[in-house]
Amino acid sequence: MNDTLKAKTPITQEHLSKAISYMQYLEMIDRLLVEGKTTGDNHSEEMVEYTRMNMHRMHRMEKTAVLDDEIVQLLLSVENKMTWVVLTEAWCGDAAQNIPTISKIADASPLIEVKLLLRDEHPELMDAYLTNGTRSIPKLIALDTDTLEVLGTWGPRPKAAQQLVQEAKSNNLPFKEMAEKLHGWYAKDRGRTLQQEFKCLLQSWAKLTSPQEQLVERCS
Repeated sequence: MNDTLKAKTPITQEHLSKAISYMQYLEMIDRLLVEGKTTGDNHSEEMVEYTRMNMHRMHRMEKTAVLDDEIVQLLLSVENKMTWVVLTEAWCGDAAQNIPTISKIADASPLIEVKLLLRDEHPELMDAYLTNGTRSIPKLIALDTDTLEVLGTWGPRPKAAQQLVQEAKSNNLPFKEMAEKLHGWYAKDRGRTLQQEFKCLLQSWAKLTSPQEQLVERCS
C-alpha cells in the first residue's frame, strides 16, 4: 500500500538520530532474547517466542531473497538521497518477512539509507501513518534526506499478502491458521512481490537517470 502525496512529516532529525540500522536492529533483538525479552512492554513467553521465530525468518530471508537485475539497475540510476524510515517491532511477523528485503533493496543504492524506529516508542509517528485506522507494521516512510519531505509510504505488507489476510479475516479464519497461510506465502515468494512493488514506488519516489519506459507502463 502506498501514498505518494508529498507532505511535511512529523519525523524530525532528532528521530533520525535515534533510529538504528538493520544490523543494529538484529543485534538489539539478539541481546533482548538472551534476557528473555522482546521489544515493547509485553515480554510474555508467547511474544518472546514470536521474536525468536522472527529472527529465524529474517536470517532465512537474507539468504533466499535475491534482487533481480531490473531493480538493481533501477537503484543504480537513483540520483536523489532518500531516507527510508521503517516503524517496526521485533515480535511482528510481517516486519521480519519484509525488512530484510527492504534493507537489501536500499543497500543496492549508495543514496538510500534505511533507519528503523520502534513503533511503541514513537506513537506520535505511528499515528501519523495508520493503515485503515490501525497501527499496522512494518510501515515505511520514504523521505527526501535533505528536506525530510515525504515522498511516499509503503506497508504493512505486499498487496497479495494483504489480500490473503483480508480474505482470512472475512472468512473468520483462526489467527494461527491465517498466520500459517501468510508465512507460507512469504516463504514461497522470497521477496519477489516486494521487489516488483518497489520498482513501481521508485518510479515516483526517485529521480532516475534512465527511467525504463517498459517498467513505467507496468506500473501505470
